[in-house]
Amino acid sequence: QVQLVESGGGLVQAGGSLRLSCAASGSIVSINTMGWYRQAPGNERELVATISGGSTNYADSVKGRFTISRDNAKNTVYLQMNSLKPEDTGVYYCNAWLLRLGGRTLQNYWGQGTQVTVSS
Repeated sequence: QVQLVESGGGLVQAGGSLRLSCAASGSIVSINTMGWYRQAPGNERELVATISGGSTNYADSVKGRFTISRDNAKNTVYLQMNSLKPEDTGVYYCNAWLLRLGGRTLQNYWGQGTQVTVSS
């Protein structure tokens, strides 16, 4: 059994900051890519940022404001969000491609999501 558990969401004023965390637990052999996605009401889920090894990838809308990082020893990924805008509001989901104990290929897992609300 593998779980991704997010934390750190909340309500913040425009221009403020939040830090999201996502810890992966369970029968994990190794984790490849970890990332964050978000979904605003009425919109499709979209990529925010991913991290794989030493490489990071960001949506154009968050470049320069958000920073993704990872603690491999803790199987945890973070998303530091600065200069938040109302359009950043949504449910933020953690995602991971990982090899589960007894598995042969990488499998994709999602967290339950954490709400981020940015007021104007």
